[in-house]
Amino acid sequence: MTVDPYAPQSGDGSYRVVEYRLKLRYRVLTNRLDGEAVIIAVANEALASFRLDLVGLKADRVRVDGEKRSSFRQGNRKVTISPATAISPGQEFTVHLRYSGTPGPRTSRWGQVGWEHLADGILVASQPTGAPTWFPCNDRPSDKAGYRLELTLEEGYTVAATGVLESQSASSGRMTWTFASDVPTATYLVALHIGRYRSEALPLAGVPGTVYYPAELRNPVLADLAGLPAMLALFESCFGAYPMARYDVVVTPDVLEIPLESQGMAVFGANHLDGQGSSERLVAHELAHQWFGNSVGVSRWQDIWLNEGFSCYAEWLWSEASGALSAHQQAKHHHALLADLPQDLVTADPGPDAMFDDRVYKRGALTLHALRRVVGDEVFFNILRTWCRERKHATGTTADFITTSQRVSGQDLRPLFTQWLDRTPLPKLPHRTRQH
Repeated sequence: MTVDPYAPQSGDGSYRVVEYRLKLRYRVLTNRLDGEAVIIAVANEALASFRLDLVGLKADRVRVDGEKRSSFRQGNRKVTISPATAISPGQEFTVHLRYSGTPGPRTSRWGQVGWEHLADGILVASQPTGAPTWFPCNDRPSDKAGYRLELTLEEGYTVAATGVLESQSASSGRMTWTFASDVPTATYLVALHIGRYRSEALPLAGVPGTVYYPAELRNPVLADLAGLPAMLALFESCFGAYPMARYDVVVTPDVLEIPLESQGMAVFGANHLDGQGSSERLVAHELAHQWFGNSVGVSRWQDIWLNEGFSCYAEWLWSEASGALSAHQQAKHHHALLADLPQDLVTADPGPDAMFDDRVYKRGALTLHALRRVVGDEVFFNILRTWCRERKHATGTTADFITTSQRVSGQDLRPLFTQWLDRTPLPKLPHRTRQH
């Protein structure tokens, strides 16, 4: 099994991870992290050695299946581990790795990603290759695993992380927070946020949720999140039942360039939730990622339109449902904007440097609108619900989505998808199919 060609230095395809168990001790003031990782994995092939991604932190002890004769060597990006005895294909094995250091973001072709030390706390923004800045991992989007995280730090801080909070305990001026999730999760979607936050329940019509915010931002934050229950109800009707155990929102006191999604969670900067609804479409976008990107993940980064185009289209669905522009009006507007931009990007394979280009987002959404115009509303939403149901907590590719669309619709849709996804010229939006 090969690594992802968009991030060839990340991950190891020779094995897959079942579960990460992380035990971390952290000091906020000095940004000091001491960690122990227990990684349960299964070999995809015979292994005389294998690699874990770890960036900016130092590994100082490694054991495979408890064997002291295990050896390792560490480079700038990888820890290469040689077990005392070769591992057979299909064999489950356990890695115990101790590590420490001062975590920080890594420099990538997409900018700074990973662990970020804030004025008084931290956030983790790992998409696409930032997870190794705080724990050793097999950093491939297709390698989803369960997680258990135990974090001990100074009292006075609130911790929000991926999974369900199982326990909190205090001892000698420090707090230990324990989170667990058995939902298969990609490494880049594992979240950790530390800050002096207040928290309160989010009323999400049966889905548990919490919002974390600086005390002084309570009113604008709650005002701008008031539409979340209606958004969730709309998306459940369009995409199927909410796929996660909960939905949490973190609002940092810091200014962030963009909001970020993670598994069962979204994080916004203080600049995004201003009480005026100026980021309403982004609130909808991050929620939609729980279906598209987080539950149904990408097998490879070149198919990022399956995450971003779908979540962008969800913005347009919310726009229509909330009484603003209809989805078709949004499509026409963004089609006109794209028509004035360079026609040199292939949506289904934009290349690593352009995979977060806004044209991927908008043309991906336009592809879905074109599909809707051709197959009609009933079939279109049946395609989306089928996609989310059949690939829940798994992954998919563009080819997989085309196959699902053709099977559900009973139509040959390859010419449509080829036009929109595989060629650079921007097609015209098709005429709407007459509804029966």
